[in-house]
Amino acid sequence: MKRILHLLLIAALFYSCTGSQSASTLPILGNRDVQSKTVNGKTVADTIYQTIPAFKYVDQYGDSISNKSLDGNIYVADFFFTTCPSICPVMHRNMLKVYQDFKNTGDFKIVSYTIDPKHDSVNVLKAYADKLGVDNKSWLFLQGQKEATYKLAKAHMVEAREGNVHDGYFILIDKQKRIRGSYLGTDAAQVDKMIADIKILQAEPEQHIAQ
Repeated sequence: MKRILHLLLIAALFYSCTGSQSASTLPILGNRDVQSKTVNGKTVADTIYQTIPAFKYVDQYGDSISNKSLDGNIYVADFFFTTCPSICPVMHRNMLKVYQDFKNTGDFKIVSYTIDPKHDSVNVLKAYADKLGVDNKSWLFLQGQKEATYKLAKAHMVEAREGNVHDGYFILIDKQKRIRGSYLGTDAAQVDKMIADIKILQAEPEQHIAQ
């Protein structure tokens, strides 16, 4: 509930600053800071947005994946574990539609972080991906240190903690590593909304020039 209220407050701030959201632009979520800088002898305000921090993990193929591996990509992130009996199977059945729609898009990826690295080895993640029908690196299943993953989840504005407790949200990240959307992964309608928002984000001029 606190997380939902937080997102609503962010959205309210965005709308109050812009008047209304353009149909061709998504809001930027998360914390922000306004800093002053000098441009052509004039002091101007520069907004610094919350971004996804550096990380280093291993994917289902045994390859090292870092935040830099995602440079130049729009991506959707989620947190899960392979033995989850409740929300994860629903989330990833819904994510399959996203994968099928965008798997041949060169600058888009899906990134799923396991919160149970002790069990979810590279081989386990590969078997899990195979069972879903994932056959390329446009959907990455990542394993890393548990505590680091908890911190990374917080940076995505979701919860993951001991006892394999985690939120069921899909988080949309732009090429500047900023959070552009949050969607309940167990809700097919919200996932459809995310697919539409991905297309809006892809069309943003800023996303074409980002490297």
